[in-house]
Amino acid sequence: MPKETGRAKRILVVDDDKDIVQTLKGNLELDGYTVLTALDGRSGLEIAKTHRPDLIILDLNLPDIDGIKTCQIIRREFDFPIIMLTARDRVSDKVLGLECGADDYIVKPFNFLELSARIKSIFKRMERSLVNDHYEFRDLSINFISRTLKVRGEPVKLTKTEFELLALFVSYPGEVLSRDFIQQQVWRDSQLYQTSRAVDVHVQRLRKKIEREAESPEYIVTVTGVGYKFQAEKRP
Repeated sequence: MPKETGRAKRILVVDDDKDIVQTLKGNLELDGYTVLTALDGRSGLEIAKTHRPDLIILDLNLPDIDGIKTCQIIRREFDFPIIMLTARDRVSDKVLGLECGADDYIVKPFNFLELSARIKSIFKRMERSLVNDHYEFRDLSINFISRTLKVRGEPVKLTKTEFELLALFVSYPGEVLSRDFIQQQVWRDSQLYQTSRAVDVHVQRLRKKIEREAESPEYIVTVTGVGYKFQAEKRP
């Protein structure tokens, strides 16, 4: 269950569709979150200011203040992560949503499992940036502030993409990450990687830099037909 200082994380859902609000509330509560709801922008702003949620799921098409304006108002005062959840699927809408301060953008109709994964990813990134500035596991020593890596005590230079991949893997120790999920997190706005095997190529390059034997990896293992897993268990 997601916790922060002894309490479940609070998520505010702002959407004028009552069915979607109730569906999200039920599913998010099953995931262990405390859920606040609002059916319009003004109510959402008031709840955000009063209850200080840990994350906001925000629709663009609201009956009073639209989602873009609501997002801009929130961003003037707060740094809550915001996920836009909307039926608007044009690239221009997505760009506008991200430029006004949203952390992510999901188009309706959506798969709740994808939304849940995006939420967990945001919280994991926040936890790492606030608490785990440094990560050590077996031969790996990662500094998230300087974005540097040492393997067996020796500095190893990673590209930006390789570092993002490694950071993603260590954020989900022991969990299987699908290729689609990896692509969405590392190359979220790129059309190039949606239809290519670039994830596999970059994973192989990363393995060559961190594994003793890239063909017999100890850290990033392949899960056949699904994706990859960061092997978190220490070997005897």
